[in-house]
Amino acid sequence: MTQNIPRRDFLAGSIAAAAALSTSDTSPVSAADPAAKQEFYELRTYRNGDAAKQKVVLNFVETALRPALNRQGIDRIGIFQNVDEKDASVFVVIPYASLDQLAMQNDKLEQDEAYHKAAADYFALPVKDAAFTRIESRLLRAFKGMPVLAAPSTESASRLVELRIYESHNEHLAKLKVEMFNEGEIAIMKDVKLAPVFFGETLISGDVPNLTYMLSADSPEAHDEHWVGFRKHPEWDRMKNLARYQGTVSKIVSIKMTPTAGSQI
Repeated sequence: MTQNIPRRDFLAGSIAAAAALSTSDTSPVSAADPAAKQEFYELRTYRNGDAAKQKVVLNFVETALRPALNRQGIDRIGIFQNVDEKDASVFVVIPYASLDQLAMQNDKLEQDEAYHKAAADYFALPVKDAAFTRIESRLLRAFKGMPVLAAPSTESASRLVELRIYESHNEHLAKLKVEMFNEGEIAIMKDVKLAPVFFGETLISGDVPNLTYMLSADSPEAHDEHWVGFRKHPEWDRMKNLARYQGTVSKIVSIKMTPTAGSQI
């Protein structure tokens, strides 16, 4: 039977579980536990030409894909739309406890009868009416400073998330920027309530080297206030002037998004 667990119900039943360290590869662990195993993240983007196709993809992701991944023990799946309506893409964040879990995902989906039943109309679309142009994915490894994804602990009708990609012009500088986050920047963001969801070193994508992370706020206004607090934070003022971290970022990409009804983040 297909599980259909919207974020609202998922939060009520799973936040406590997500805070517990487990020996199972498919069980969530605590982001605050320094011994927690670093997760892997897939940031999947379904590129669409218009709002109608976006609706088709969203229906597939929310009613077929996400419940099937939940049955595989993969939880805290984020489903998002760009605030900019000119971009009709669907963004999906999928956390994996291990690379083996990622590698087995498609085989398990193919054997999942409930998944195929829920996705029947989507799979029946002809090539001339395909639901998306292409699927793009980037594979990330969680930072040691925040080894597991943390879903927002409260429900908000005006929830905003910001996806940020920091490109570097060589691999060494990219690693130094990861170090900068681990050595204090993550703590500053938490202190000013920027509410990080995840931080990931990008292993595979079309724009490496880079790191990718996500922030969350109850509203766009609150998010702006949190950024003001970050920029004024004395520890950030100290860190940003350290010679070791100069020139580590060559380009910043920011995408502001809202979670869909079926998102677990």
